[in-house]
Amino acid sequence: MAETESARRDAYRRSARLYDRFIEPLNAGVKDVALKVDPPQSGWAVLDVGCGTGTGLARYRDAGCRVSGIDVSPAMLAQARERLGADADLRLTTGEDLPFATDAFDLVTISMVLHEVPENKRADLLQEMRRVAKPDGHLLIIDFRFGSLRGIKGRLVKALTFVIERFAGHWTGYRSFRRAGGFPALAAASGLVIGREKIVSGGSIAIYVTEEAR
Repeated sequence: MAETESARRDAYRRSARLYDRFIEPLNAGVKDVALKVDPPQSGWAVLDVGCGTGTGLARYRDAGCRVSGIDVSPAMLAQARERLGADADLRLTTGEDLPFATDAFDLVTISMVLHEVPENKRADLLQEMRRVAKPDGHLLIIDFRFGSLRGIKGRLVKALTFVIERFAGHWTGYRSFRRAGGFPALAAASGLVIGREKIVSGGSIAIYVTEEAR
């Protein structure tokens, strides 16, 4: 009964089946670049926070990593389980308290999710990500970048962002994330050091890799 009620409250219940067809193609190239920015090593333990339908985790699994993921959406996790099968440890949780041991992962990723987290909970989530990462592990963050744009592509991505974030109901989170200075400002306030940064999508999105998690 609890699971059924959770599914009924799932804001992504209707969009989960459409995600891979319409949204994932927009993110796929960025995720491919992220693998080059911080190349995974076979045997790594990788956690994806907000794993969605599991497309990001599939890349790490195919690279020989042991993969885990969390998401707030039962419907998204159902798609991820269908994609990954027994290869992944997938859990339904809000992410406020990650259900994993301290120092468990070589890499903890979060892709286009941090801006959706309520502003007063973003720093807490980052601290939880640091906790479950190994002392020499990395956090890899993909999210919107606010600054100068590059050519037509940058302007197109920005316009598309407006449409998608409005349609998905994330506009408030997007605006607060921009107002707060995006991930660089959040990292500085959280004591995180950005070791690598790759600007993509015409300047609208960036891939950040922190140095040692602690």
